[in-house]
Formats: sequence, structure tokens, C-alpha cells
Amino acid sequence: MPIHHAVLSLLSHGPSYGYELKGAFETAVGPQWGPLNIGHLYQILDRLSRDGMVVSQRHAQAIKPDRVVYEITDAGRGELRRWLGEASPRSGGFRDDFFLKVTAAARSGDADTVKTVLTQQRTYLMRELRNLDGLRRKAEDPVVALLLSAATRHVEADLSFVDDADRALLRTPGALPAAPPVPDADAAERLRSAG
Repeated sequence: MPIHHAVLSLLSHGPSYGYELKGAFETAVGPQWGPLNIGHLYQILDRLSRDGMVVSQRHAQAIKPDRVVYEITDAGRGELRRWLGEASPRSGGFRDDFFLKVTAAARSGDADTVKTVLTQQRTYLMRELRNLDGLRRKAEDPVVALLLSAATRHVEADLSFVDDADRALLRTPGALPAAPPVPDADAAERLRSAG
């Protein structure tokens, strides 16, 4: 689980508490990941604590509630080393909403539907590329710039798939299957009343 391991990585540099970890995570991965929900972070810390990967200690504060400070354990360091030492498969595999959308549009047999699906996705991806380019230009941290570059390459690959789908489905004669027949409402009613 990448966020669990990212938290272990942050704690490997020394003890920390929730909001400090949240800020360190967001700084480390940059704006592309988005903000880390503090409630989710505390769930992760609770789980890491239950699994023996971190230990916590309450520190009293004069005005505010006690601060809980987390520290990585030897087991946590071992898990972090294990995770860093293995390859990372795609988290969602190749199950993708857009792929299913292209499949459904192509199976409809309607070129206009396919064209709409591809145009909408291309527009979205081009906007995403512009956003990433702007973020990358402003990135001061070389690791964040590298992560934004990787995100850009993913979007470019998705754009290539849109181009492939356009060529294969809209520019190749006979690529789209014939549209499925529209059910005859009268025939469907006769079947219902006969059964």
C-alpha cells in the first residue's frame, strides 16, 4: 500500500506527528497527488501501530490536546526495505474506465458515439497535459519535477491510445460492428404475454 509505505519512509527520518507528516507528504510528492486527508492519515498510523510498524507516544501540550508522536520500529524499517526492493506493478492493472467506454462505444456500431467518446477524452487529456506542464515549470524540488514528468508521460501514453482507437475504429473501413438491432416493442410485448 503506497501511502502506508510513504509514511514509513517519512518516519525513517525521525519521529513525527500527524499534521507534520501530512505536510511532509504533500511537500515530498508535490501537487499532482493532491492533498492527503488527515483522517485517512490517522487511520494509516493506527494500522501501522497495530501491525507493529510504528510506536506512538503522547506528549502533553499546555493549551492544545496531547500530541501523538509516531516513530518507526525495526519491523517498520524492514517492511520499508522490502517494499523499496521490489518492482511496482500497475495498481489498477489494465482495468480502466476509458477502455470500457471505448469498448461500449465501438460495440454500439455508431461512429458518432465513438467520435464523441474519443473527442471528450482527448480534450480532457490535453487539459491535463497543460496543467502538468504548468506545475512542472513551477516545481522547485527536482523529485517533484520528476514525478510530474512521469505523470506527463502517462497522459501522453493515454493520448496515444486515443489516437490508436481513432485510427482503428474511425479511419479503418468496416472496423465498427453493425449496430445491434433495435428491439421491436410489439414483439417484446407478445413474448411477455405468451409466457
